[in-house]
Amino acid sequence: MSAWLPTAPCTPHTCAGHDGPVRGALPATALLLAGCTLVLVGALCSAPALLLGAGQRDRLIRWWAYAVVRAFGVRIQVTGDPAPTAGADRVGAPGALVVANHISWLDIPLVAAVFPGRMLAKSEIRGWPVLGPLAALGGTLFVERDRLRALPTTVRTIAGALRGGSRVVVFPEGSTWCGRGSGGRFRPAVFQAAIDAGAEVRPVRITYRTARTDGPAAGAAAFVGDDPLTASLWRVVTAAGLTAEIRVLPPIPAGTRPGRRALARTAQTAVASDTANRSAESVHH
Repeated sequence: MSAWLPTAPCTPHTCAGHDGPVRGALPATALLLAGCTLVLVGALCSAPALLLGAGQRDRLIRWWAYAVVRAFGVRIQVTGDPAPTAGADRVGAPGALVVANHISWLDIPLVAAVFPGRMLAKSEIRGWPVLGPLAALGGTLFVERDRLRALPTTVRTIAGALRGGSRVVVFPEGSTWCGRGSGGRFRPAVFQAAIDAGAEVRPVRITYRTARTDGPAAGAAAFVGDDPLTASLWRVVTAAGLTAEIRVLPPIPAGTRPGRRALARTAQTAVASDTANRSAESVHH
């Protein structure tokens, strides 16, 4: 098995479900249509958005990603400070490697609402009708996950993007997990790119909760195993009171750890910890 193809024990039958308050079919359908419409609008507007300046484009992506999550009926809670560290936004400075745990397709717009950047995606997406060319147009970095020999090229590509000042968003677990337990191991290859580029790592933790739970309850949002996307979409829009939390953790300068494996372990530990540096300030939407 390729290093790019880790597997999770999570399955739709055992991990994906919702036993809390449920929306009726009519309001759920309205949310589904609203969310899908916003996704389509974003796809159609991706090419014109390239004409905007970097700052304007980032603000537009943040607004769109936030609107997509909200359109599907999910509340958003942001904890922590996403601002770059002192000097990280100076001209010529390298970008940042944003790493997060992976639970759902919702993770992608959720992270983009805070850290818009170039996503790392499997190469098969490049061949998808409509979405493939649009993803490439938006700067997506594609990786051949089933070819171990492609790893050095992928690392060089990510490092080059970071050196150029781009923010690169990666889910180092390599697969979705249901959010129970500590999740999957962070694969170290992408962290070598941060070391090579001298870029900081920005770890973030994603959690989903429902109205009746105090702790994590990702079942309604979980998109695992061979779960059909249509089933996952319906589960999300019918789950009343679903809240997505993205907790921004303190940055990790790449040069402070002795190698990519140590850097990956540090980021994984920060993301997996329920008590990791929680800020006293939260923003509820």
